[in-house]
Amino acid sequence: MSEVRVRFAPSPTGYLHIGGARTALFNWLYARKTGGKFVLRIEDTDEARNSEAAIQVIIDSLRWLGLDWDEGPTSADPKGESRGGFGPYFQSERGDIYRKRVEELLASDKAYERDGAIRFRMQREPVIINDLVIGQVNRNLTDREELDPDFVIFRSDGKPIFHLVNVVDDIEMRITHVIRGEDHVSNTAKHIALFRAFGVEPPKFAHIPLILNANGSKMSKRDEGASLTGYMESGFIPEAVINYLSLLGWSPKDDRQLISKSELIQLFDIPQILRSNGRFDAAKLAWMNAEHIKLLPAERFRALCIEWLGKAGIKTDGYSSEYIQAALETCREKIKLMPNIRDFAAFYFTEDPVMSEDALAALGPDYKPCLSKLRDAYSQLGVFDADTLQTSLKIVAAELGVKVGLLIHPARVACTGSKIGPSLYHLMEVLGKDRVLKRFDLLLAFRLERAG
Repeated sequence: MSEVRVRFAPSPTGYLHIGGARTALFNWLYARKTGGKFVLRIEDTDEARNSEAAIQVIIDSLRWLGLDWDEGPTSADPKGESRGGFGPYFQSERGDIYRKRVEELLASDKAYERDGAIRFRMQREPVIINDLVIGQVNRNLTDREELDPDFVIFRSDGKPIFHLVNVVDDIEMRITHVIRGEDHVSNTAKHIALFRAFGVEPPKFAHIPLILNANGSKMSKRDEGASLTGYMESGFIPEAVINYLSLLGWSPKDDRQLISKSELIQLFDIPQILRSNGRFDAAKLAWMNAEHIKLLPAERFRALCIEWLGKAGIKTDGYSSEYIQAALETCREKIKLMPNIRDFAAFYFTEDPVMSEDALAALGPDYKPCLSKLRDAYSQLGVFDADTLQTSLKIVAAELGVKVGLLIHPARVACTGSKIGPSLYHLMEVLGKDRVLKRFDLLLAFRLERAG
């Protein structure tokens, strides 16, 4: 088989839709699976609707997902250079190619001019589409099209139409497989006819199912959750988004749910793309995100946490790498979205944690004797690890004749300023003896001042 060549060809008219991101992913996975090439092509011929900002959003979104493309203009190209490196292709820069191809059609009488526009002579017989996903489609002409099935490929203002540039670029870029949304099936008959008019065998088509909202309606650009940028900004991680998108319209043979990108490359294939539409489930994506956070390698987890702590104004400078790593690891099981790291780890990176009012109010009037007794016991410890701290706390509770909760809550508030947080004994081990005793003292003094 010749080299597989696929492409993702978005129009830069807004953010990257979650459906577009899935189309890009399926193309990228198939290229990586087969050792082929993944081409990024920006369909920016509609000047009135395109924007430079939207182009950058598409590029940034694909880079965030880790979907790298394999070719395009070199960094010497003005647009390529302005975006840092190589590619993508821009249809707005390929006008000479389209005009040359139209001249071919005019010369062979496969196109003609009418009212200043150039129209393609569409075949009159039905077009058979052998789709790799939906099977054979017999595209009959509608009653309206039977009267005049020809269609415009160049407008009277000299601008090429989508159908022409799409096919010409697929020919020029030697695309072997067109993997795109099922809503494009209606265009495919015209595209096949154009391919054949140029004397080129059409690529293989694979139209993938639509993404629906939870209520069964088609997910449009205006629907909540439709923008990939929203997931990037709200603290989802690309590992989870890629995993989730892969399962919207595709399924591995073993029906696994948590799959890494490297595993997806090995498992993905077009025959496993489902025929039925996928329903977007925000709760499942959130669950998957939390699970993938748990699976992150230590260095990547640390880098993400530091990034999101920085966004919240929390600096980790001045702390040892060992301390930072140990502190963040105590939070890993608690985090659902990356911004959650602030709620669970901020106290590690300040000398005096901020005491929340609800945490202080929940202490009750008798916290002082318990916390003081625990402080005395902890001050005598030679080993300050989680197991020893837990054993010591239980001994103090028994001596006082109270439940361990009457010690756990004030100890947590003292150390974190909050009622929630990582495992108490593990967070105290990370903080270390000196910090823990100091924080116990601060809470005791703080409450005494308020009581006086």
